[in-house]
Amino acid sequence: MKANIDVLPLNTWVETDGKPLIIAGPCSAESEEQVIETAIGIKNNGFAHILRAGVWKPRTRPGSFEGKGEEALPWLQRAKAETGLKTAVEVATPQHVELALKYGVDVLWIGARTTVNPFNVQDLADSLKGVDVPVLIKNPVNPDLALWVGAFERIAGAGINKMGAIHRGFSNAQETKYRNSPMWQIAVELKTLFPQIPLIGDPSHMAGKRAYLAELTQRAMDLNYDGLIIESHRNPDEAWSDASQQLTPNALAEMLSNIEVRKATYESDFQSELERLRQRLDNLDRELLEVLASRMAVVEQLGEYKRDHNVAVLQLDRWKAVHETRADWAKSLNLYPEVVEELFKLIHMESIRKQTEVMNQQNA
Repeated sequence: MKANIDVLPLNTWVETDGKPLIIAGPCSAESEEQVIETAIGIKNNGFAHILRAGVWKPRTRPGSFEGKGEEALPWLQRAKAETGLKTAVEVATPQHVELALKYGVDVLWIGARTTVNPFNVQDLADSLKGVDVPVLIKNPVNPDLALWVGAFERIAGAGINKMGAIHRGFSNAQETKYRNSPMWQIAVELKTLFPQIPLIGDPSHMAGKRAYLAELTQRAMDLNYDGLIIESHRNPDEAWSDASQQLTPNALAEMLSNIEVRKATYESDFQSELERLRQRLDNLDRELLEVLASRMAVVEQLGEYKRDHNVAVLQLDRWKAVHETRADWAKSLNLYPEVVEELFKLIHMESIRKQTEVMNQQNA
């Protein structure tokens, strides 16, 4: 997947003194007092570089709090004046862009529900022509890397060269530990394809619950993300939206102080040991592929047996048993059950494809 996306380095539009970028603030701007008190708490703790707040809140269903709109933008102006923090809001329409810029918002972000629609992204791109403002783009709701890349291409086409990616996880088709499945491999693939695009983790929307924020934040730092966007509220339990995933400014500071930021590079002294470990990984990967090839050979035999005895390829009881047992095996081996479940979904789909292919062959 090739694309010409020119992006300026992160430090050209926000100064972080070499530390990860931290964007923090309430899910929703509810009142002027709430915004100012939260902003001051965040500023006093010294971790954040940008204050975020939801002004327009696109909700899944009508009837939920959908933001104060333009009324909240002067609150952000005041927060910026009192704390010195830059401000960031989500925009979903050209009118949102116009109003945000009118009130001096420093950074815009495009939400997951907007990224998924190329028509909406193009409307935003058209409204941004001739504007010099950083734009962060959240991954689409569904795990589609091409859609995410397409959004960057459209915004870049408008002349925006200050951009970043926000990884907020992907919607679940079934109940899992997290609100949104991280699917780290998709974000890593984006970074591999476009290393120039800063990658910002959104543990709040991945987690859905405060209890999981620290582990997801550490995982993002372990993967060398460029920053984090985390929801913080003066009184999270009373928040008008997403109460269960927000932290007080003090709790946020405590969590961040316990996060270990890894080195992006390594010293020459570690080179030989790293190469040795990587060689071991290469050998293990080859063994994994050899085992997978052996498994597919058995799958082919299974397909032949089903064909010869006129048995349907898909056996739901068998798939349910595989789904449950492999997750249990993963736990016993100290592996993430969610990752193993996703892996075996792919393996099972390939097994079905192979058996279907065999079933359609002439019986020798």
